[in-house]
Amino acid sequence: MSDPAFQQALQRYDDGTAERADLKLLTKELLKLLVAKAPGHAVEVRVPPYGAVQCIEGPRHTRGTPGAVIELPPDLWIDVARGRTTWADARMTGKLRASGERTDLTALLPLI
Repeated sequence: MSDPAFQQALQRYDDGTAERADLKLLTKELLKLLVAKAPGHAVEVRVPPYGAVQCIEGPRHTRGTPGAVIELPPDLWIDVARGRTTWADARMTGKLRASGERTDLTALLPLI
């Protein structure tokens, strides 16, 4: 991704100086990359408080909570999306909650 704002936020994240706005930008942009790589509506990926998307082909839900949900904090999402943490290691942290079918994103990661 060559967006200067994204690259600057990424640099601050790597330096340990990222602010809330940086986490929000990185989260949203990486979620967009996930949707572009795996379009669909079968799985909802939530990264509170910054974003949630539906992705991966399969049955679409129309009401309430989808059958497949992944939820994780922004820092963990940024790390798995970049390949700095594996999906398996992220699950072992206890910070990632995943329920339902198709909630293993290993084959889709890293995004960048």
